[in-house]
Amino acid sequence: MSKLYIILLIILVVVLFVSFKSQQAKTAAGTAAPYKKITAQEAMSLMQTGQKLTIVDVRTPAEFTAGHIQGAINVPNETIGSSAPSALADLDATILVYCRSGSRSAQAAKKLLAIGYSNVIDFGGIINWPYEVVR
Repeated sequence: MSKLYIILLIILVVVLFVSFKSQQAKTAAGTAAPYKKITAQEAMSLMQTGQKLTIVDVRTPAEFTAGHIQGAINVPNETIGSSAPSALADLDATILVYCRSGSRSAQAAKKLLAIGYSNVIDFGGIINWPYEVVR
């Protein structure tokens, strides 16, 4: 009878171990690194460092044309899907995203991280940008 208990105990330990490892793998796969949220002033400071940055305006083309931050490229939030946008080829690039108010930029930042971008920074909306814009 004691051999039966030992065998059952070993089976139980193995099942628990496999179950635990499976849950760890699911948790790790489903967790993208969080994006960084900064202010417009912090974004400007970052732009002034000379660091290579990709500034991405995720508003519509019409909104972009009406006024955007110097050096920004337009990649509308609605066009960001399950694969990398062609305008953003480097998954390791530092990407600064913004929109009008901060809602679409947060959505875009999450989508970019899910696709595989590793350094996404959201600085909210252009309505909070106290600096010059290109018209």
